[in-house]
Amino acid sequence: MAVNEKTSTGAAPAPVLTPRALNRATLERQLLLDRAAMSARDAVAHLVGLQAQNTKPPYYQLLARLRDFRPAELSALMESREVVRIASLRSTVHTHTAEDALTLRPLVQPAIARELTLFRKKLPGVDVDRLRELTRAHVEEAPRTPGEIRTLLLAEWPDADPQALTIAARCVLPLVQVTPRGLWGRSGGVALTTAEHWLGRPAQAAADIEATVLRYLGAFGPASVKDMQSWAGLTRLKEVFERLRPRLTTFRDEHGVELFDLPDAPRPAEDTPAPPRFLPEFDNVLLGHADRTRIIPAPFKGLNGVGNQNYGSVLVDGFFAAVWRLDTPRDAPAALTVQELRPLTAAERDALGQEAARLVATMTDAPAHDLRFAHFLDLGR
Repeated sequence: MAVNEKTSTGAAPAPVLTPRALNRATLERQLLLDRAAMSARDAVAHLVGLQAQNTKPPYYQLLARLRDFRPAELSALMESREVVRIASLRSTVHTHTAEDALTLRPLVQPAIARELTLFRKKLPGVDVDRLRELTRAHVEEAPRTPGEIRTLLLAEWPDADPQALTIAARCVLPLVQVTPRGLWGRSGGVALTTAEHWLGRPAQAAADIEATVLRYLGAFGPASVKDMQSWAGLTRLKEVFERLRPRLTTFRDEHGVELFDLPDAPRPAEDTPAPPRFLPEFDNVLLGHADRTRIIPAPFKGLNGVGNQNYGSVLVDGFFAAVWRLDTPRDAPAALTVQELRPLTAAERDALGQEAARLVATMTDAPAHDLRFAHFLDLGR
């Protein structure tokens, strides 16, 4: 809940939001308090993209959020090129609407360009403009694999590091992963072309940063400046928030950090029930803030993954409480294993059982499944 406190001068500071109040507000914006009657395309737009470092997570993200979602719906959007897979926020692959792919990528280009500077010493003699020109011509002639792009560039710059060349190509051009990559039940290897070529549209100007802040708050707020910077991979956003301050409302968290929000955005009571949800690895609700304790309790920090490898996360009462794994052996029931970070109650296990049945029925062809609970294992930490 929001708590008003008096300062020593008698002035009322911004209300304080407790961790549970922040949790419920974020879950509501993320469509995780109650599944939304929303199309997959509208959900991708509302959430400002789905983390898609692996191919299956976008489907599980939508399953957790939409009432009647079926994987074929997102696959159809990919085949019709209404959504695409492209490196964008935090320089990682996301599934975006075509419109966001064309405008968000230019917005976060400075962050992606910083990645290129890390490899510049491995690119002796490489002219970036020439590299961009060669790569564009190559991938717009036909979608190319990273290996094919690397071979082309090595012919021009044989002394350069091969991996650095492929990273450079991805950094200097908005390359999308073309289908069948990412299609449910099909997928395939990575093949790349430019967003403009794949979508049949010219390059667009970068998205308006103020409008993007408002969109971020609508999907992830209330949030601090550092929260949005962490989500987008951008820096120096404080002045943008200051320009928007007259249009926003402010709070503080329990540590005194200033949080911004849309005045009319929903902020449910902290005792609002939060149903359990199975989230995939790299779900943006787990990655969308610098301070992740609104979803991940401090004692469980880092337990949803090791290094760059995350595990499926289970939300119970709105907070990260377990990891999960789904196995679908041939000629046997699917096995969904939940490893508890804290002991779950019988009622919590029953609710997870209903959610597990929905997941298996929608995402597999298995006629039956076994739900197994176990204590959390160290998982290589």
